[in-house]
Amino acid sequence: MGTPDFVVPIFEAVAEWHEVAAAFTRAPKPVGRKQIMTKTPVHQWAESRGIPVYTSIKNFDKLRIENEELRIIVAAYGVILKENILKYDPINIHPSLLPKYRGAAPIVSAILNGDMESGVCIMKMAAEVDAGDILMCEKFPIDKDDATIDVEKKVGAIAGDMVLRYLENPAAYPAVPQVGEPTFTRKITGDDLIIDWKKSPAEIHNQIRAIGGRATINGIDIKILATRIDGGQLIIDNIQPAGKKPMAWREFLNGQRGERLIACPSRVEISKDGKVQINS
Repeated sequence: MGTPDFVVPIFEAVAEWHEVAAAFTRAPKPVGRKQIMTKTPVHQWAESRGIPVYTSIKNFDKLRIENEELRIIVAAYGVILKENILKYDPINIHPSLLPKYRGAAPIVSAILNGDMESGVCIMKMAAEVDAGDILMCEKFPIDKDDATIDVEKKVGAIAGDMVLRYLENPAAYPAVPQVGEPTFTRKITGDDLIIDWKKSPAEIHNQIRAIGGRATINGIDIKILATRIDGGQLIIDNIQPAGKKPMAWREFLNGQRGERLIACPSRVEISKDGKVQINS
């Protein structure tokens, strides 16, 4: 049971060694400017392997599988599971060092907060979200310029290996209660993308790494796709103007007048090298 890109390598690892009876994922939804109905990455992967796909959890009770043969693996599914599924003792793959970052956006939250370390936990599922006992946990570093997609790739590779080791000998991994005060994440909204230029260069860079950003530059709506920090200063590398393809900052500058552009608010200036200067 899962939905986004980063869980596909996990399920692929499982499918190489075990028979996958079914895949549950979210229903197709409209994507892009043309609003084309698109299947989730897990849906596409399962179909490519000839695995039956269900886009409604209500179909679970239609499966005819002997209880002793059934193992349920959940990773970023995005659906609350009820007792008819929890009774099978499913395991959940969670991309954080629990109890830190329970909830909807653990990877994004770690990057937004500038964490230099995260992890993958395999846990028993409980009625309360991400509150189950821990079966396995492994740490990994987050590099200073890692974006969400980079951390997701790390999670996919690490978690696939972890799940295989667990399935090979579950008894070797006794459940341990979570220790410490939990922290919770929330779903990211469009408002979170708007850049607050009052924040420090590091905070803005972390936002771009985690979710990207939006700003108005020379009166044009811009998506900021990639930044870096050099000598404590924020430098914009790649952007996407509204209605256009992604491009390097210098490429954008060539189409504008002057060597310094003005971001809103007007006290924010950006040089031809992409250096952001916030004037007092």
